[in-house]
Amino acid sequence: MIRARVRALLDEVAAGTASVDDALARLDAEPIETLAHTTIDHHRALRSGYPEVVYGSGKTVEQVVEVCASIAARSERFLVTRASDEQRAALVMKFPDAVTNALARTVRWSMGGLSASSVSSVSSVSSVSSVVAVDVAAPGKHVTIVTAGTSDLPVAEEAAETLAALGIGVERLTDVGVAGIHRLLSKTAALQSANAVIVVAGMDGALPSVVGGIVRVPVIAVPTSVGYGASFGGLAALLTMLNSCAAGVVVCNIDNGFGAAMAAARAIGA
Repeated sequence: MIRARVRALLDEVAAGTASVDDALARLDAEPIETLAHTTIDHHRALRSGYPEVVYGSGKTVEQVVEVCASIAARSERFLVTRASDEQRAALVMKFPDAVTNALARTVRWSMGGLSASSVSSVSSVSSVSSVVAVDVAAPGKHVTIVTAGTSDLPVAEEAAETLAALGIGVERLTDVGVAGIHRLLSKTAALQSANAVIVVAGMDGALPSVVGGIVRVPVIAVPTSVGYGASFGGLAALLTMLNSCAAGVVVCNIDNGFGAAMAAARAIGA
């Protein structure tokens, strides 16, 4: 249940067009829905501002479609992360106006408000995408997502799609790692204009410390599993980021672009 629905229901009670008992019955039916394979928390949107996000990995196509249809009916939007090709295809069949991102492995849908053009190209070092969902959560605010290398883009795009689903604008700085730090420094103004910065990096994981020394807004570091043998699947980058010498840099789990985006949204009050 979304807050707008609760407000409308309370207005009906205040106006006398709905009884208290009717309102209680409608509210009582909302908190959870038990399917054969999933128990859906429909009050999550009311509590935290966005409905339960569907993690596609490990679920069948049929399970993902059923869960999304249920969430869409109650909350009028959904986001699926780590969605397979088959899951994405099935969701587009069910929701033709859904936005899919193969690189991010995501699908997002909002009633009447999203189109495939909502996300711009990520090939440019400083490409800007003002991705806004139906109900803009943070008008005038945006998060800059910085990637150390092109190989980090899948994780960065997961973060971008999550922010888009939340109605938060996104600016991208792509392939600006410390091996060519002049690329990042030339974009200092763009960094400093952000309300929060997500830094996605594998290999040595040094980029968040550099960014943390440039900006005064929250910096959320995301280590990726990109790198050679001694990167240990992202563990080396994770430890580097946890030991950042830049004050105030916080770190998400390896490859967790979704978690970084949710943390950024909370940090900017979205």
